[in-house]
Amino acid sequence: MLNSIWPFFIIISFFYAIISGNLDNLNKSILESAQDAVNLCISLLGSMCLWNGIMQIANKSSAIEKLTDFLKPFINKLFPEMKENNQIKKEISMNIIANVLGLGNAATPLGIKAMKSMQRENKDKNTLSNSMLIFIVLNTASLQLIPTTIIAIRNSLGSENSTKIVFPVWIVTALAAFAAVFTAKLLIKREEKNKKWKQ
Repeated sequence: MLNSIWPFFIIISFFYAIISGNLDNLNKSILESAQDAVNLCISLLGSMCLWNGIMQIANKSSAIEKLTDFLKPFINKLFPEMKENNQIKKEISMNIIANVLGLGNAATPLGIKAMKSMQRENKDKNTLSNSMLIFIVLNTASLQLIPTTIIAIRNSLGSENSTKIVFPVWIVTALAAFAAVFTAKLLIKREEKNKKWKQ
């Protein structure tokens, strides 16, 4: 759908610029946007490389093990099906930590790895398990303590106080995560009751 919408908007913009005599302004804005995009990518790349490096160091040291132990009660509560699988719990922990640090795209490979591991344990390969569902919901809500990506974007766009959004991000992401997980758990329980009733 978007593959059709964006080209349509671009073509309309070109025609409108020609008709209204703003072709020079359009060309100027294209060049400026391209430059801004490159600057933004460089800013984000530096930030992501830093935190990815920290995650790699933490993974090869005992830090991840300690953080996994710290998160264990939380993970066991959210993912009861994975209580006995320490490897999956470690992968889930790494993804949660990456999201909490606000790494954005850097957390995606960790999330995919955890999902693949959970899929291997999934009895019905054509349907998401409860743990997989909760994991997706938790990632979508993306609880963050340090919104690294947003700070980097604000900084690259010349914000005077790029860290000003940290406290509002804590509130919003915490509420979003709680609401998302609570709703998902509620719907899972309802579905399980319906299955038992049908049997």
